[in-house]
Amino acid sequence: METETIVYYHPIQEAAYKNTAAKRHWWQEARLRAQMLPGTETAGFFTLADCPVPPFYYKKKAWPPELLSEAMEGALHGVEGMADAWLEPTVMTCVSEKYASRWEPRQETKERLLSSLLAVYAGETLLKTGEATVLLGKPEETQRQMEMTGRLLAPYLPRINSLRFFYEAVEGTDIWEEEAELLEDYGYEYGLVPQLHAYREGEKEKRFGKERCGGVILNCAGEAGMPGTKREEQVVYVDMNSDPAKARACAGKRGRILYVSPIGYLDTVVKNSYDKKMRSQG
Repeated sequence: METETIVYYHPIQEAAYKNTAAKRHWWQEARLRAQMLPGTETAGFFTLADCPVPPFYYKKKAWPPELLSEAMEGALHGVEGMADAWLEPTVMTCVSEKYASRWEPRQETKERLLSSLLAVYAGETLLKTGEATVLLGKPEETQRQMEMTGRLLAPYLPRINSLRFFYEAVEGTDIWEEEAELLEDYGYEYGLVPQLHAYREGEKEKRFGKERCGGVILNCAGEAGMPGTKREEQVVYVDMNSDPAKARACAGKRGRILYVSPIGYLDTVVKNSYDKKMRSQG
């Protein structure tokens, strides 16, 4: 399959692009430009096109959503081959709800990015510890998220011996019956019997029981809390929703938890590429 390009739209970094605006006068057309970056840091899963979004005017007026969407379309169509978009949350807010659905990345793009993230940040931990915990989201998303998890973890499953899913229980629904085919595949293919645990509802957030998690935690649920983690080893917490609150919670664990997310990953690739360019010019 052809390697896909992800065009990453994010607010411009003033330190890198000083005195830059997308449009300075009313007669000028607003344009954005996507710059291809080396693919060495994405583990070969995709190529990245960096598309910084500067202020619309010097006086920091907000982008008109329609003009921003049109400018983003121009940058996307200027990239060769298969391309999809990924928006930093601030930029997604700027395009407004009217255009948000247009800029939601395809499911294949999400999985490609997450596969790359796992390979770069979590693959070694998965292979070393053999432990993975998955925090599932809303009940209507359980099947899709479990299927996606199976595809993401497929390269590591031969070495995984502990796989746990936390899910939101629905009265009258048996998750073992609902997901029987998927769960049987783990057994037939890898000799692995996943554990399924229902969240325990707390006053402010979901609870996870007393058993502590190790290895890698995949958080598919934006509202899920932080499960207890093993103190004797570092745990990789993969936040698929790039929630700042989760990043702060992990930061308070004194380095025991490595927090990674799609937005943080893309920002790092962009920053590293920019730093390498500056060093080569120095």
